[in-house]
Amino acid sequence: MLRRLASRPSRAGISRPLHAGPKSGEIRMAQHRSAEKRARQSEKRRQRNRAVQTRVRSSTRAVRAALESGDVATARQRFGEAERVIRRAASKGMVKKATASRVVSRLAKALHRARGQ
Repeated sequence: MLRRLASRPSRAGISRPLHAGPKSGEIRMAQHRSAEKRARQSEKRRQRNRAVQTRVRSSTRAVRAALESGDVATARQRFGEAERVIRRAASKGMVKKATASRVVSRLAKALHRARGQ
C-alpha cells in the first residue's frame, strides 16, 4: 500500500485544476449530445445574464451621475428607466427581489434628497 502511494506521480507540477473552466484558459469539450446541448444553453444564459447585469449597473450609474451633476429632471427620468430595468431583472431571477427593492429604495431616497435641496 505504501509503495503504491509513494510511486504515484505528484500533483505539485500541475498548475491548473483538473476541471478547469474558461477563466483558466482551458475549455473542455462536451462528450455527449446532451452535454453539448447543456453547454449551448449555459453559454446562452451566461451571455443573457451578463447583458442584464450590465444594463442594471449602467442604469444605476446613470441616475447617480445625474444626481451628482445636480440635474434633478434628468435624474428623475433616468430613475424611472432604472427602476424598470432593476425590477425586470428581479422578476427574471437575475437579482434577488429584496436586493432590487433595496437598490431602488436607495436611488429613490437619493433622488428625494436632491429634490429637497
